[in-house]
Amino acid sequence: MCGRYASAQTDAELAKAFEVVDVVGDEPEPSWNVAPTQQVRAVLERAPKDEPEAPAARLLRSVRWGLVPSWAKDVKVGNKMINARVETLLAKAAFKSAARRRRCVIPADGYYEWMKIDNRKVPFFLHPEDGQPLAMAGLYELRPDPELPEDHPDRWLWTCTVITTTAADTLGHIHDRSPLLIPGGDLLDAWLDPRLDDPDDVQALINSLPEPHLEPYEVSTAVNSVRNNGPHLVDPVTA
Repeated sequence: MCGRYASAQTDAELAKAFEVVDVVGDEPEPSWNVAPTQQVRAVLERAPKDEPEAPAARLLRSVRWGLVPSWAKDVKVGNKMINARVETLLAKAAFKSAARRRRCVIPADGYYEWMKIDNRKVPFFLHPEDGQPLAMAGLYELRPDPELPEDHPDRWLWTCTVITTTAADTLGHIHDRSPLLIPGGDLLDAWLDPRLDDPDDVQALINSLPEPHLEPYEVSTAVNSVRNNGPHLVDPVTA
């Protein structure tokens, strides 16, 4: 699964790395302990609201982590949908529509997983060796608040989920699940393209993703509490 990650790069750095053309929302503070239900940055492509036939633009914007489908009666359902399993992505009612039309990536410096060692859960930080941000595959949704008028700025709730997959052999010894990662270039362009909406094409794209190569190392158990934050959380534990 993916339940915690680090994201300390600025909006300007993310916009450059992901070739973003517009940034929406206030820039968040850097965080080394991003947790579910918090506001997070996501990269997505979407046509302007008043020009639905216009080409989709690549945006960096804030969304809440925990997907709430447009038809959900209670927004609390998002607390249980922080992750979406890639194996059932195109079949499960909560995700299949977004998997076809509302894909995104959630940038991260790296993510945390907990490994069982001698009846203890030991936190590890997994990150790319080149220091570039990860692009964790995700879905986003918009849910209208029926109690607010259509022109109210808070009428639409933007939420997201992180897609998970079976961990690669090189990482599976830490945890059996990991975020689905999208490499840059053509694969990222295809993943974000809302015109790619045929389920078979989406599945073919998923099947074509290469195995990620990340560096894992043990970190302090301070990361176990969401109250703790700061760059020290990603410092390696030394013997």
